[in-house]
Amino acid sequence: MNTTQEYNKVIEHCQDLFIKKTKDYGTAWRIMRLSSITDQIYIKAQRIRTLEVKKVSKVGEGILEEYIGIINYCIMAMIQLELGEDGEENLSPDFVNQKYNEKVTETRDLMFAKNHDYGEAWREMRITSLTDLILMKIHRVKQIEDNNGTTIASEGIHANYQDMLNYAVFALIKMGLAQTN
Repeated sequence: MNTTQEYNKVIEHCQDLFIKKTKDYGTAWRIMRLSSITDQIYIKAQRIRTLEVKKVSKVGEGILEEYIGIINYCIMAMIQLELGEDGEENLSPDFVNQKYNEKVTETRDLMFAKNHDYGEAWREMRITSLTDLILMKIHRVKQIEDNNGTTIASEGIHANYQDMLNYAVFALIKMGLAQTN
């Protein structure tokens, strides 16, 4: 399998879950402020790091499910950035699916550009390093949020969500999710 196929397989799995949950719960997440979504991503990434260190889960869900959650929360965050926190709360599953596809396409395109320049270096990285990169990006986003979205010399929040999504996809590829679907 190549990176495109693997990436698409992972996203297909995550998107299927996201849309099923949208049908179950609606778009209740639209009530969340962007900072709350960032905190949800932080919780998931911190749990992954804890599980990587302790090697035991007492809750049942493991690292794989948390990376899926990071991907889907990053999509939520990018949709919130576009639609605004005060926009329509009740979005149709079809509209959500369309927005999901848009955000994935933008993010995948960014990954291919970076992958070209970095020569797929992520394939040689440890999954724990991908976790740490996600945590670092979360801290950056939180700082930008604390600065009311203002940056002086850095990428904005959107680019950081894209990077976190791509790191989580890489981790899931390395964990074999693209092979099991």
